Amino acid sequence: MKTALNIQICLLLTAASTSLLTSCGSVRSSPGETTYLEAFDPGSVPQTASYNADTVSYWDGAGLSGPASVLIDLSDQKAYFYKGSSLAGISALSTGDEGHPTTTGTFKVIEKDADHRSNLYGDFVDAAGNVVVRDVTAGKDIPPPGTRFLGSDMQHFMRFNGGTGMHKGYLPGYAASHGCVRMPAHMAEIFYHNVIIGTPVTVQR
Repeated sequence: MKTALNIQICLLLTAASTSLLTSCGSVRSSPGETTYLEAFDPGSVPQTASYNADTVSYWDGAGLSGPASVLIDLSDQKAYFYKGSSLAGISALSTGDEGHPTTTGTFKVIEKDADHRSNLYGDFVDAAGNVVVRDVTAGKDIPPPGTRFLGSDMQHFMRFNGGTGMHKGYLPGYAASHGCVRMPAHMAEIFYHNVIIGTPVTVQR
């Protein structure tokens, strides 16, 4: 009797543990949302609510006027949006990692694309859009037969230096991108609608 009871308890505990583990899977499941946006193998780092946490971003620029400008500070991983000399908002960031640093300097917004996708990093998907191979590099990885390349989702992309831009992306809490400037989705959208082509962007360390 005790043996049967012990077996039932073990089975219940195993099922509960499995449920917990599967509920903490990768934060992304849509095609084109590759680990490029996460910057690590999703199997190597536990995914919890603490990841992608944003406690600093805000927008208070609705009543402000003056020319827009953006200051990206790599040291504190924040972007500061100004209208004239007034601070309109702050966004949390994840900028380039050690192997792919975000270049410092003074730039301008040179392109806006609300539905931008990477032409370099992404997934191989089938005809129905299902991911067959994740986290590939276009021109380097060979697509399996019947698949196509789908670039990573970089909504509200604001290009300011070569291939580098600000866009919606995953924030692990540290510099982790391939050089771009990732922002929380809502802040990327706000910044996007408040910059124009030619808006100054300064990146400092």
